[in-house]
Amino acid sequence: MHEIEPYYRWRDDYVAAEDELSPFYGTEYSEFEFDKQIYNFLLHPQWDSFGSSTLYLKILFADYQRGYTIIELIGEWNDAIYNDIMLLKREVIDIMIDAGISKFIMIGENVLNFHSSDDCYYEEWFQDIEDGWIAGINFRDHVVDEFKSNNIDYFINFGGVLNDMSWRNQKPQQVFKAVEEQLVKRLH
Repeated sequence: MHEIEPYYRWRDDYVAAEDELSPFYGTEYSEFEFDKQIYNFLLHPQWDSFGSSTLYLKILFADYQRGYTIIELIGEWNDAIYNDIMLLKREVIDIMIDAGISKFIMIGENVLNFHSSDDCYYEEWFQDIEDGWIAGINFRDHVVDEFKSNNIDYFINFGGVLNDMSWRNQKPQQVFKAVEEQLVKRLH
């Protein structure tokens, strides 16, 4: 896992550590010291910690004028033991909502497992963004199944094209438009 870096090709467009509105503003990273781990597995030092011991993230892009962000995740999403959704909501999402973000694209191809608890924080997140949305793209099938079996897909959009989206060869605005287009189709 230490070789899996957060996606870096958009760094010319956005760096969370340089964004004064980002929860990770001013964060300094080591290229050589592995200071994060999930269980016994070291993580690349570019991932950001928000308080969870099993789930890390990287804000790849945020556009405050258009009100969206793209966040990449890695690890095990564990609400049952570590209440990851509460930490994510309080330490990252609330700060971004306060800065004007209402559309969240969560990239989950490196989320290995999901363990549910209740849906209160998902519901709160969903209610806090009123006209916005939350989309999960490229999550593994068994992880999506767990979200669905716990009715969290009521709050986070999964499935269809979102489960197999080619996003690395696009710019952030293209990814946003592609996701938004899929969500608009679902509403009609």
